[in-house]
Amino acid sequence: MTSDEELFALARRVGREAAEFVRTRRPTGRVDVAATKSSPTDVVTELDRACELLIRDRLLTARPDDGVVGEEGDDLIGSSGVDWIVDPIDGTVNFIYGIPSYAVSIGARRDGEIVAGHVINIASGAEWGAVLGAGAWRHDGEQRIDLVAPAVERLDHALVATGFSYLPEIRARQAKAMAKFLPHVRDIRRIGSAALDLCALAEGQYDAYVEEGLHAWDLAAGGLIASESGLVLSGLDGKPDKRLVMAAHPSIAKEYFTLVRACGF
Repeated sequence: MTSDEELFALARRVGREAAEFVRTRRPTGRVDVAATKSSPTDVVTELDRACELLIRDRLLTARPDDGVVGEEGDDLIGSSGVDWIVDPIDGTVNFIYGIPSYAVSIGARRDGEIVAGHVINIASGAEWGAVLGAGAWRHDGEQRIDLVAPAVERLDHALVATGFSYLPEIRARQAKAMAKFLPHVRDIRRIGSAALDLCALAEGQYDAYVEEGLHAWDLAAGGLIASESGLVLSGLDGKPDKRLVMAAHPSIAKEYFTLVRACGF
């Protein structure tokens, strides 16, 4: 049986090729929108689609019996017990505007559990990885720099990463919840890529995270990197899911999760 480390190696190899594919083909200036998804502001580009096709081709050439779940294409059911959870460009709006925070995210799921993940910032080339039970790291070339999320002494000093829905009715509710939430933390940051947010959280650039509306491809690789760095991930009433994703260091996790729920997220 292929090891989780071997699955990671494939995810990294394909992720790096996909990032280079997008980076070398992105035109100067703003990128044209090809279509919209959940709302007129939730967009997709032709490079999203082309990148996902490349990723699928490379993964299935290497492992033809696997399944693939991607943001831009139809799910492919495999027979091996391994599925690839793919976001070809996480942070598409940033990509369109030229804001250098958008990523390729590839996670490997074995028998329903994420066991390996790789995230690479397309614009900068920075990359992160994790294997279930083996920790999380940032890459410096071929060297792995282990990530251990730092403890947080006080919730009211926490810097929190977040994001907002593209659906106006959900945004309105989120705004009300955030108005209640803000007085209890240091501040919030909204970068526009859930995968990069979760990697930054693992690095210690944030103290906590909350977002509603994440799909499997938003969470798979970044969520594993965050949890393997020592962070606690939770949903509103159980595992993190599309309804809500919360993450924090164990030192404040219980208090933080209680606050998020109390504010109405």
